[in-house]
Amino acid sequence: MSLKIPSSGLIVLALIAGVTLASCRSDNTKAPSSSGAATAPSLPAATPKTGFEADLDYVRKGQYTYVWVFARKDGKTLDKNDAAYLRTNAPQVVDWVTTEEGKRVIAGTNFDLAKGNLELLKKRFNVEDYTGK
Repeated sequence: MSLKIPSSGLIVLALIAGVTLASCRSDNTKAPSSSGAATAPSLPAATPKTGFEADLDYVRKGQYTYVWVFARKDGKTLDKNDAAYLRTNAPQVVDWVTTEEGKRVIAGTNFDLAKGNLELLKKRFNVEDYTGK
């Protein structure tokens, strides 16, 4: 003997099944409940490098053996004469990057300036060695 269900009964069964299945589905778009469920802490987004750090990173990506930073001893902006002095007394420098609104310049080279005119440059500029840092 077969069971015959009227078509209106099938519709009711389909609706009940649909509602039941929909209520079982988890919704990840809702805010976490206050039931004390622990959620994984989110990692802070990496802060992009800016200013000096970005410029230093740029020179480092040039894969130079030596990286030097020069600044005037009085802290003022480097001028044309300073730039000419640096280029004349450190001709081995391949890459010069001016940073911090012209107050510092980063030099990338494969020549050890200590074997050249570094002592002469130190008389006029504050010199920092960023090689390997």
